Amino acid sequence: MSQLLQAWPERHAQRSPEHTAVVLGADRLSYAELDSTSNRIARALKANGCRKGDRICFSIPKSPVSLATILGILKADCIYTPIDPAGPARRAGEILAACGCSMLLFTDAALPLVNELAADAQRRGALVLGRMERGSAKGSAFAPAFSLDEIDTLPSGRLQSKNSSGDPAYILFTSGSTGKPKGVVITHANVIAFIDWAVRYFSIQMTDRNSGHIPLYFDLSVFDMFGSLAAGAELHLIPAEYNLFPNKLAEFIRSSELTQWFTVPSTLNLMARFDVVRHNDFPSVKRVVWCGEVLPTPSLKYWMTRLPARSFTNLYGPTEATIASSYYTIPECPASEKTEIPIGVPCDGESLLVLDAQMKELPPGEIGDLYIGGVGLSPGYWNDPARTAEVFVRNTSGSGPHERIYRTGDLAKKGSDGLIYFAGRADTQIKSRGYRIELGEIESALHTIPALVESAVVAVTGDGFEGATICCAFVSGGGEGVTPLQLRKHLSELLPDYMLPSRWMRMDQLPKNANGKIDRPAIVESFRQESLMMAK
Repeated sequence: MSQLLQAWPERHAQRSPEHTAVVLGADRLSYAELDSTSNRIARALKANGCRKGDRICFSIPKSPVSLATILGILKADCIYTPIDPAGPARRAGEILAACGCSMLLFTDAALPLVNELAADAQRRGALVLGRMERGSAKGSAFAPAFSLDEIDTLPSGRLQSKNSSGDPAYILFTSGSTGKPKGVVITHANVIAFIDWAVRYFSIQMTDRNSGHIPLYFDLSVFDMFGSLAAGAELHLIPAEYNLFPNKLAEFIRSSELTQWFTVPSTLNLMARFDVVRHNDFPSVKRVVWCGEVLPTPSLKYWMTRLPARSFTNLYGPTEATIASSYYTIPECPASEKTEIPIGVPCDGESLLVLDAQMKELPPGEIGDLYIGGVGLSPGYWNDPARTAEVFVRNTSGSGPHERIYRTGDLAKKGSDGLIYFAGRADTQIKSRGYRIELGEIESALHTIPALVESAVVAVTGDGFEGATICCAFVSGGGEGVTPLQLRKHLSELLPDYMLPSRWMRMDQLPKNANGKIDRPAIVESFRQESLMMAK
């Protein structure tokens, strides 16, 4: 078992130095090149003042250089924190300030963002900038402390690490309820526990060609990267612009001869909507894996009927529990669009508990709060002990092997089959016209409608006595698609009248956030703007 994340690629650099590690188009690095480049980057960081435990931010699109940068940061005994190169400067500045980062690594793709951050840094304190490019920069408003030209001149030999497996490897910032991003701290040991399980469970080999689809500022990218590096496999990075073109994604899977396709449900939905997967397509693919949201059963049926004899696995887990905490491999294509897909059973070293408000375990069939315990649990939020204590709590249920558990904010139930089923977010339970309603239950009913490609149910609060208004945004396939009246009629056969949405909005595509999840706040705002327009 590896003690530090960088030990995996170092091992393969010695065993199979010429084997390809990472690919993006014509740009690729072998394991030997990845190892030597990351060693040079680590030396550059140390030469510019980085010390053990320092937080190093980087704003670099997915590329072989970004992967070498992450490994270089780890080899310098530091903690990496990614920043979206296309994101707003305000949020990037908040992340820099929150994690006390004094160094920012970037490529020219992030120059507009970095120029703004550098100007702000002059007002609030020093910020060391490292340009991970060669040659001269165009459009730069500052002189970086070093670039890849200087890094290329440094020794490439192995460095002696001072870190241990319990030290943080990265901090990922997620949206906070206060409007300020919150930094989730994840250790080397947290990641190693999941990756060791995943490599065994999925039988990832050196001969595998894995997708690198997830953005680096989303924790699922850690499985992309280290699931490949641990096995000595090839990581094939997918250009971000392909996300808008499902036909290009399909062609990428074919031409790259991927063996593992790991993505988010919204991408699987999009590819199904545009029908870009042929029958018996992607002959090299052995497994399709997803995580992040619920995959509607109609989309799953679409994929499983077109790719027979492949494995399809649903992973579940929040950032605070490291990549994923449970799994379920679907044994056969669901017979009906109404079939409920579980989140399954805990990964090795993990436990899932469904508890009531008094922290007592609920019997099968009853919905309660979902808690996670085990080897993946984060130490907590960076410099935020109050928020950490709020959700990382002591297990007083008398159930499960772990004393410290995490309150996920999700609702779940245990089935009579012993599997765990996701039942929505605790914060999506609303009160409308005197009834308590779980919005996730309405979405599950919508997922049974074959003509519906995507849908999201949100609550829009108002001043009236009725409370929240239930609103549905949807995307339908084929020509005119279905109408709100038809959708309402279908739902009325599955749900009571008080759970039926009263407002509907057809969209060409549901808005997504940076992590590829449905952007529900944006949908709420669309309904509010529609109300304002109607009131004029």
